[in-house]
Amino acid sequence: MTYVHAAQLADVPSGGVLAVEIDGQEVALVRDGDDVYALRDECSHASIPLSEGDVEGCEIECWLHGSRFDVRTGKPVNLPATEAVPTYPTQIEGDAVLVDLSGTNTAQELNAHGNA
Repeated sequence: MTYVHAAQLADVPSGGVLAVEIDGQEVALVRDGDDVYALRDECSHASIPLSEGDVEGCEIECWLHGSRFDVRTGKPVNLPATEAVPTYPTQIEGDAVLVDLSGTNTAQELNAHGNA
């Protein structure tokens, strides 16, 4: 695992989302209390940035069609999305949020295991 700096923890709003780019990959950082989750910043249904949607607890909603995703797993929790979005492991070190893009759970892996 190779963790890289993604953002300062203070820049990720509590109960909200921050869009960042890591090594050319668009990532949405979602904060729920003391936890920060990272997922690909693209709805699996309509290719819309998830970071433009609303966050409620551990779910983020795509503003275009209302699909909601569990930010811990990337799995959709309602239609119209049926495929998961990749998620990435995170760590908090001091004031920094670190993300490991190589540790992703891809949509294909999640869907192959019947997790979507």
